[in-house]
Amino acid sequence: MTPPPPSTGQPGPATRRTVLRALAALPASALALGAAPGLLTTATAAAPARGYATRYTVVPFLDSSDAGVSVYQSDDATDFRLIKAAAYTPPANRVRDASVLKHTDGRYYLTYTTHTWQDTSTTIGFARSTDLVNWTFLYDYTVPIMNLSRAWAPEWFVDGDGSVNVLVSCSTTADEWTFTPYRLKAADSALTSWSAPVALSGIGANHIDTFVVRAGSTYHAFTKNETTKYIEYATAAALTGPYTFRGTGDWAGWGGTREGPALVQLDNGAWRIFFDGYGDGSYYYSDSYDTFATWSAPAKLPAVSGTVRHFTVLKETVTGGPTLPTGVTRSFRSANYTTRYWQEQSALVNLPVVGSASTTAEKQAATFTIVAGLADSGGCSFRNAAGNYLRHYDFRARFDAHDGTSTFAADATFVLRAGASSGSVRLESYNYPGRYLRHYDYQLRVDAADGTDLFRQDSSFAAVTAWA
Repeated sequence: MTPPPPSTGQPGPATRRTVLRALAALPASALALGAAPGLLTTATAAAPARGYATRYTVVPFLDSSDAGVSVYQSDDATDFRLIKAAAYTPPANRVRDASVLKHTDGRYYLTYTTHTWQDTSTTIGFARSTDLVNWTFLYDYTVPIMNLSRAWAPEWFVDGDGSVNVLVSCSTTADEWTFTPYRLKAADSALTSWSAPVALSGIGANHIDTFVVRAGSTYHAFTKNETTKYIEYATAAALTGPYTFRGTGDWAGWGGTREGPALVQLDNGAWRIFFDGYGDGSYYYSDSYDTFATWSAPAKLPAVSGTVRHFTVLKETVTGGPTLPTGVTRSFRSANYTTRYWQEQSALVNLPVVGSASTTAEKQAATFTIVAGLADSGGCSFRNAAGNYLRHYDFRARFDAHDGTSTFAADATFVLRAGASSGSVRLESYNYPGRYLRHYDYQLRVDAADGTDLFRQDSSFAAVTAWA
């Protein structure tokens, strides 16, 4: 499977971006702002089972304030919606670069940076929640590194043996802007006691925002080179290294002045990286379908780009997901144009008005059989009376005969997401995540979500009693 192509006031508190600008006059050797983003174990790659849904949660601080963090959630890792603003405010100091974990006790834990960039910052903070919305402060932990100046952006990582770790970037008073990533390992299940810090061998100083994911037996690290300003890539056989760099410079095509990489595996098996384009004030994502060798062109994260700062992603499978019955015939009505339905017209799919006065042929052309997804049985595919399948081609929806290829199967598979109105569903492209079946000019297309309510409505359809 190949990666998708690209989709055709008053100043607030200082952010990492303003830090870089403030220090731009200093020599590169004096700079190393940042943090060590967290680590995630390999996620299960499959569409959620019927009646279940994927939920992605991020808990960022905002570009306008680091006094607290807000909670955003998404079912597709693209369209993030605000769940609660200012969900957590610590009793003292600040909260930046928060990482979220679901622990074995069923509760959620935050770890975060406790001070702004101007201040000495030798502690990392911890908070806990039962519902991701209401948080309780636990404690601030002093990272035991001699002559520590700053401990930034702690990130959770649960290893394959179940051990809970925090990665944190630290600098000393001898060079307060040159950071090195360290591992802290939990010494108790309550997450209150930690092992001595161990530096990640092979990555070295002057690398910041080191984020690691584990795929199989290999640890994959993504880290910002603070000299070149590129996010680079290294691998190791152990969490603490030694790491060997595999991609340096602009190896992935993301460009420079990027930081804060965070990765998550999507339902179709692709890996998605998020990063802060601090040079232009935007937040980006990019996908890899070949285990980090190549990446799609970076795209701005809709709705929240330019608003949120530095997050990692918690992926969960939750109950209450949308369902469609398989093996039955249905017609598909637009959720916001309730007289219009999918209808096959010369192989393409449009949304004309269909009603009781429509001809028998028109009603038959608006009737389809729902089947299990050709590429993933957790998704859905749609078949017409002739046995052809709904698929996207040049981002238009059409019906074609199955040619037996895996590409066709992926093109014809759609993942169920919650619709914008009761009883409706949204259908995300299986192999172009973030793109949905939606009507535009009364044509059914596969377009990239833009984060607007109108797009959500245009991409929502109700499966109703078949016209024929």
